[in-house]
Parts: sequence; C-alpha cells; structure tokens
Amino acid sequence: MSPYITDPWAWQESWDRQQEAYLPDREHRFATMLDTVDAVLDGRPPRVLDLAGGTGTISLRTLARFPDAEVTLVDLDPALLAIAEATLAERATIVPVDLGTPGWRSAIPHGEYDAVLTATALHWLPAERLGQLYAELRDVLRPGGVFVNADHMPDDTLPELTKRLMDQARDRRNARYAAGSVLSWSDWWERAAADPALAPLVAQRHAIYPTGHSPEWNPPASWHLAALTAAGFTEVGTVWRGGPDAAVAAVR
Repeated sequence: MSPYITDPWAWQESWDRQQEAYLPDREHRFATMLDTVDAVLDGRPPRVLDLAGGTGTISLRTLARFPDAEVTLVDLDPALLAIAEATLAERATIVPVDLGTPGWRSAIPHGEYDAVLTATALHWLPAERLGQLYAELRDVLRPGGVFVNADHMPDDTLPELTKRLMDQARDRRNARYAAGSVLSWSDWWERAAADPALAPLVAQRHAIYPTGHSPEWNPPASWHLAALTAAGFTEVGTVWRGGPDAAVAAVR
C-alpha cells in the first residue's frame, strides 16, 4: 500500500521533484511571474486565475507570497486536481474545465482577475485554439491586469544553440533518471496509477486523454508575442528567459 495515501503533500513534493528534472530553474520563473503580478497590484491583495494549474503549484506559491490572495485554479486532469484540492485545503476555488473549448469561462467564479498565470501547460493546445484562448484571457482580466505564460519558447534567432542547450539538458536529465535520483514523467504516472487512492482518478484521466495530450507544440516566443498582440493586449513582452524557455507577459 502506498505511503502517500494519507499524505497529499508527499505527492505534491514528488510532482515538484519530477517537474524540476525538466525545469531546473522552475522556482526562478515562478518568482518572476509573482513579481510581475506584484507590479500591477498597487498594494492590494490579488485575484489570480491559475490556468491549467495541475497540482496547484502556482496557487500554493501565490498564497505564500500573497496570503490574502483570492485564487481560482482550473484544470481538467482529475488526478492532479485531487492533489491540488487536498493540499490547498479550501484556500483556493478549484474548477474542472476544458480549455480546449471557449465555454470554460462560464465555469469560473469571477468576471475579472488581476492576473492569469500558467506554466508549461498551454503547449498542448494547437495554434488556432491557443490564439483564441489568448483573446478569451484578455476578456477575463481587469483593465491593467496581466497574463503571464512560462513555457518552452525557444529563441528563433538562436536555433543551433537552442538545440545544443536542449540536448545538454536531456542528457543531464537522463543521467538523473538512470541513477534513480528523480522520477521521469512516465514513472511518476505509473506510481500514481498503482496508488489505491489515485488509481481511479488516473483511469479517468486516461479516458479524457486516451492517447495522451495533443502533440506538444513549442513555437518561439515571437509567435506568442504576436498572438498576444493580435488578441488585443496593450503591452506584450518577455519578462524571463532561461535557455530554451521563457515567460511572456501581456497587459490588458
């Protein structure tokens, strides 16, 4: 029997460690995202939408930085949402939604947010749908509110160097997997599927994504900036970069 059944924080930690194998500078990007939120608040507690929030990684860090924040987390994965619900413990509103359809907005509790934050999630959406989503996100922000998306966004002016950086990161990650110092993505999900508490939720996840997510699509940051501009944001730019990853911000 899994030792994690009665301790969702252990699952939360194991998710963090698994993700950090892919993103060694993960906490740095989160800190930059929250700095960006802070810059548009004028000292007020923020209302934040954690988009495709998974286990609640961003929500937890938002509440640590802004204890009085009003946080909404949306995602579709039942297993990850169960971990989020258990660890956030009613400090955030959690709503299952499908970002692949425009109707997701009708499920969220507020019409306007100070900030919408997301990380390493929207690359599962196809280009046309992501462009539409950016326009929808503009409409859920208050005037002056900010959207930040941190993801795999290579610099299209450094194609060869970016490839070398990604190869180097893959080799380091595979060495860690081989040494058993961290779980891979597939290993983490295998353990979740073997856990009596999470197994039914993992089965539901497989029903939602029978062939996994859509193929990963990682356009350069310039594509995102152009799409955000087309969506009607007044300011767009890059607030953080780490090798082939970046965080783009857009102000309504």
